[in-house]
Order: sequence, then structure tokens, then C-alpha cells
Amino acid sequence: MKQTVTRRNFIKGSTAVGTGLILGAPSILSAAAKQAASDEIRVGFIGCGKQHEVLFNAMKNIPGLRYTAVCDIMKDRVGGAASRMKSTFKLDYIPTRYIDAEDMLTKEKDLDAVVVATPDFWHAPHTIMALEAGCHVYCEKMMSNTIDGAREMVRASERTGKLCQIGHQRRSNPRYLYALKELIQRHKICGQIVNANGQWNRAVASSRDIGGDLMNDPKKRRILPRDSVLKKYGFKDLHQFFNWRFYRDLSGGPISDLGAHQIDIFNWFFGSQPKSVMASGGRNYFKEREHFDNVMCIFEYDTPEGGARAFYQVLTTTSSGGGYFESFMGTEGTIEISERAAFTNLFRENSAPSWDPLVARGFIKKGAGTAPAAADSSAIAAYESAPPDKFMLPGDLNKPPHQPHLENFFASVRGEAKLNCDARHAFESEAPIYWVNPSALANQTITFTEEHLSV
Repeated sequence: MKQTVTRRNFIKGSTAVGTGLILGAPSILSAAAKQAASDEIRVGFIGCGKQHEVLFNAMKNIPGLRYTAVCDIMKDRVGGAASRMKSTFKLDYIPTRYIDAEDMLTKEKDLDAVVVATPDFWHAPHTIMALEAGCHVYCEKMMSNTIDGAREMVRASERTGKLCQIGHQRRSNPRYLYALKELIQRHKICGQIVNANGQWNRAVASSRDIGGDLMNDPKKRRILPRDSVLKKYGFKDLHQFFNWRFYRDLSGGPISDLGAHQIDIFNWFFGSQPKSVMASGGRNYFKEREHFDNVMCIFEYDTPEGGARAFYQVLTTTSSGGGYFESFMGTEGTIEISERAAFTNLFRENSAPSWDPLVARGFIKKGAGTAPAAADSSAIAAYESAPPDKFMLPGDLNKPPHQPHLENFFASVRGEAKLNCDARHAFESEAPIYWVNPSALANQTITFTEEHLSV
């Protein structure tokens, strides 16, 4: 549709060149953004697998989007994604289907934004391709399977002036924002935070190879990409296509697939990058895989309050130990937090000032009971501290976990918000993660320099 100022040109022009962020926009720009808020943002998808489904389900309740095009090298996925969009929104059209991302970006001249949910080793090429085609990009984490790929994504975003949001969705989660800004920074309920812990423990049943039901059934195998297609797009065979997370050339393994989300929280909450990492890992169960099936690492930090350490473990052999969460342990209290409300708790040290005023004002809620106590008072006196009182956050997120992060992205495309996880800040947080596997492989502590952590 022809306009004096086209929809796409307006959306392109409503973001600042370089960082691509609106911060204190002039009134004329703010007014223009409000006027255009009802205009549709044309969205294309690159990658239509399981993570695409997660993101699409989180986008369903975000208004003002027009689902224009979908792309995946597996035709069955492309058709399923297009049909799902048509039926969900009762569209009078069907999104255009593509096998090749470059083909989609060449032909879809009026795309405003692209959502990238492909395997990690394609994140950088697809993101850069979309940015250079004039689109804003929402890309799943990790930014890339290599640190150099991530660096190129930052440079491309800043070179083109296009927005690039990385899918560390906890950065937009109200629970995490509240814990950081209200409880840690404003009310300082933890006191001095000296340690952080995080984990993601996943059962063997959820960590096994996938795709066998399709690969081993001659009838179902017909829907899968042919060998020539697989090789064109970087896969040696169908096993790699389905299980790319297990291969060093295609991904960073469990520490980036699962751990990246939580190590990002360490860096965000501490407000700094670590100064070193010491890691250990092994192939103790899935012995035939290239990546470790379990990894443990310790990051050391210099924070404004003093030194701190963060321990992280990712296990793909057990779900025991409380699932997935991060905890920040201070001299006066601990915040244990997760995307799941069931894993989120607050604990006040026995010697800390009372939290009753915060309860009375609705900032936190009193929990049921305390941490387990010892059998008798003499045991407490001799061996352990008195159990801390348990508290809870006052509310919960009633949206899919990825929705607030996607809302933030599309609001930023309209010029109404600032990205919560732009490419440069995502890189600063992700950079230490790229050195965990090398530390474990070499059995050495890596002390970070500017070369390790900078774009």
C-alpha cells in the first residue's frame, strides 16, 4: 500500500541509528509512534521447529502483528507453521512459505521484523542476513555457536541501525525485574551478595536423542529433508539435523543450550562481567556425544560491593535437586528465583532486620514456615545457624514466559520502548559462557582479558 510515509519506512525511522534504541525520544517522534501504534508490523519467521512453536504461542496475544512469511528447510514444518497461523487467527490469507532464508528476505520486500529460531550455528548468518535486508530481528539465544559469530551480530546491528533482541527472556520477566530493582537494589534485602548459585538438572528421559521415530519409518521419512538439502545447510545427516545440540561444530552443548539463560542472570544481577572461570565437565553417561553431558563451573566477580562467586551446574542425567533456578545469597537474605513460581522463595537471615514492614506494605509475602531446623537447640548452637524465615514474592506472571520479552521487542520496533536485551548487552553477558567448555577441556582456570570479553 502506497503512503507518503510508508509503514515500513516509519518503523525503520523510529529507531535510533547505532544502538537502535529510543531513550527520551523527542515529542514529535513520540507522537508519531503513538499514531502508528495501530499499524501492523509484518513478521517473518526463520526456523519453524519446536522453539518456533514456543515463540509463536507467546506471540498469539500480542496485537498489531501480521504474519507474512515462514521459512524452514523441512517442508512439513513450514506448511504446519503457515497453517497454524491461518487457523489461529482465521486469516483470509496464508503466510508465504519458503525453504531458503535468503530467498525469503529477497522476495519479502516489506518485512519489518524477523524472528530467528534456527539451530545455534545458523543464528549469526540468519540474523545478519535479516538485519542487512532492513529488518529488525528477534533471535533466540545463544547468539551463535561461536564468540566470533556473536561479535558479528553486534557489529551488524550497529552498522545497519536495526534492532536486535536476543532471547534471554528472563530480562523482561516481571518476577526477575521486581526481584532485582525492588528487592535487591531498592530495599537491599540481601545485604551484601557474596555468592550466587544456579542449576538446570534435566532427566535422562528428556535428554535422549530425538528423531528416531521419523528416521526409522520409511513412510514418515519422506517428509524429511533430502541428503542434498541437509548438506547445503550444514548438516552431515538426519541425526545431526535433529540432534544438532550434541555436536561441537553446531552448538555449545548444555552449558549454552540451558546454562546461558541462568549465567546471564548472574551477570545481569551482579551488574558486571566475571574476571575468571574454572570449569569441569564429562561425558559420563552419553559417552558417544561430542559435548559434555554434565558441566560445573565457578565464575569470580568484582562487584561494586566486593568480591563474589557464582557456581553453576547443568546436568542432563538427573532431574533431582530442585529443577532449575538461580539463587543470590547475601549477608542478610537470599533470593531463590526461577521462571517457575514453585521454585521462587525468599529467605531472611536470623540476624537481619525484620522484613515485617515490607510484608505490611505488600512488597513481599510471609511464606509457610522456615528452612528445616536441627533436632534440638544444642545442635543449632554447636553446628549450624538458626533456620532463616521464608517469604514469597507478592504476585505471579500470568503470561507465557517468552511473551513479555517479545512484547518488549515489538514495542521497541514501534519506538515505544527500549530493548531489554539488545545484541551488545547480550554479548557482554554471553561472552564468558563461550569460555566454559574450553576451561573444562583444558582443566584450567581462564582469567579473562578484554580480548576474551569484548566485541
